[in-house]
Amino acid sequence: MAASSAKVVRKENSNHDGADETSGKKWRPPIQQKEQQEAIEHIDEVQNEIDRLNEQASEEILKVEQKYNKLRQPFFQKRSDLIAKIPNFWVTTFVNHPQVSALLGEEDEEALHYLTRVEVTEFEDIKSGYRIDFYFDENPYFENKILSKEFHLNESGDPSSKSTEIKWKAGKDLTKRAGQTPNKAGKKRQHEEPESFFTWFTDHSDAGADELGEVVKDDIWPNPLQYYLVPDMDDEEGEGEEDEEEGLEDIDEEGDEDEGEEDDDEEGEGEVW
Repeated sequence: MAASSAKVVRKENSNHDGADETSGKKWRPPIQQKEQQEAIEHIDEVQNEIDRLNEQASEEILKVEQKYNKLRQPFFQKRSDLIAKIPNFWVTTFVNHPQVSALLGEEDEEALHYLTRVEVTEFEDIKSGYRIDFYFDENPYFENKILSKEFHLNESGDPSSKSTEIKWKAGKDLTKRAGQTPNKAGKKRQHEEPESFFTWFTDHSDAGADELGEVVKDDIWPNPLQYYLVPDMDDEEGEGEEDEEEGLEDIDEEGDEDEGEEDDDEEGEGEVW
């Protein structure tokens, strides 16, 4: 009887659907090694088709970008001609840009007051790189009329850059004076200023991660007006402080009037008719 009872228990715990009541998971036969290999081969074939379509999409997108780059050129030219009518447009734009302004020392700003034009040109094969040109009026810092920096990506995908050699006037090389400024006594002291903006032209250490170049190309160049029109935060803060002071003065005046009224009431109460 004991043996018979044991068989009954085992039968009750079994599940005809292949489920294990203790774990709640369905039992399935293991996939054969051959079936796994065939599935992997099919996945690889599908993935190759996906990659092929991705490459095709990249080529189509590149053609569209090239098309619209050509269509934008007349508008960029017209915009540059209009910007030329606004004094200090580009230095104001750079000073108002949070990332670029962090790279500007006082003398950099002075030099950039002579900057009259900025142009970004993407190469015909957009993937191969771009060039940024800075046009300057006659200035006391360097002889160059144009300073350029180019970024290239060769066929193997390795980035590189090259730039114009700056012909500094005697004693005006800002890259050698970066980080120092004269104090009141005429001696030089270390000052918490960034390296000169112009050191960017000579820095080719990591062309693939040139943040300033990317900022100018992708952020400033598409719409420089948005940074030129950024309001002066100092002026806004000054106006806010003035408003607060006026508000406090109004409160004080009202308080004085109330005190005067209270004094009159008290005097009235003390009089005897």
